[in-house]
Amino acid sequence: MDNKQVHFYHHGGIHRPITPTNPIIMGHESSGIVHATGPAVTTLSPGDPVALEPGYACHRCHLCKSGRYNLCREMKFAAVPGVCHGTLTRFFKLPADYCYRIPEGSSTLGLDEATLLEPLGVAVRSVREVGVRPGLRVVVFGAGTVGVLCMLVAREFGAQRVVGVDLSKWKLGFAGDVVGSKGGVWGGGYVPVGDGEDGRRLLEGFCIGDGGDGGEEGFDVVIEATGAEACINLGMEVVKVGGAFMQTGLGRKKVDFPIGTLVAKEVVVKGCFRYGPGDYKLGMQMAVEGRFPLRRFITKIVGFEDAVEAWETTARGEGIKTLIRGVDTPVE
Repeated sequence: MDNKQVHFYHHGGIHRPITPTNPIIMGHESSGIVHATGPAVTTLSPGDPVALEPGYACHRCHLCKSGRYNLCREMKFAAVPGVCHGTLTRFFKLPADYCYRIPEGSSTLGLDEATLLEPLGVAVRSVREVGVRPGLRVVVFGAGTVGVLCMLVAREFGAQRVVGVDLSKWKLGFAGDVVGSKGGVWGGGYVPVGDGEDGRRLLEGFCIGDGGDGGEEGFDVVIEATGAEACINLGMEVVKVGGAFMQTGLGRKKVDFPIGTLVAKEVVVKGCFRYGPGDYKLGMQMAVEGRFPLRRFITKIVGFEDAVEAWETTARGEGIKTLIRGVDTPVE
């Protein structure tokens, strides 16, 4: 369960309306058991536990052929109104190439943890595309699931310091617990107050100076995972001259953006849309190796018949990730 699904549940879709006469089955962060395969499938067998990359591209257009299938205009992505139903159902059909078999006997990746590979794929793409590498100072806005996963991936990519920003002290505490569980990379959390001094306090509080390179102070990399206008602007304020800014979160369709800061600092700004070639697979490999405490993200599990409880729990901002068991699958 994620906030997009909550929005669909309460408000009826984004850009494409959901109505009683135009309904949709929701769900896209999922895992399952292979029920049957086509005659040409050689990599999977009935009974295999798999994680799902819940969208499949055409593989014919110039975007697909240039290695950017996540941008395919013909993408059939789960739970997109008017395009494809979601995974919250007894059966879901998906090409075998988008089903990743969970290694037998893995102690770090079971069916529950595998539901987090979808947002982990987003985090991997964000961190890879923005160029996080050893020695860089990274700030992530948003300590929700994707934000904290971005922090963890940045740590694994060698970031010297990772700082989280969120309005929730509880979420920042969770981020500190999981990101700071390995080495001294976690710099700490910051709760913005919106008085115009947040940028200065953020930099001074974590001693983000010029790094001895003669440039202005600031973070080498900003990953914005909220979509909130205030966070976007604060991120542009604290990124260093010549730094990089990744927009991962989605908010309003249009926001005020500090274009003067962008030009004056020559900031490299990129967007992240889902995940591309190798992102999902790399995330899964790192999860199997035990680099991410995915189990700790799962704070509640409900049965299929109690699915509404998952929406309401997420809407109230309780916990980190609520899972819904499959049809006829008991909750332990």
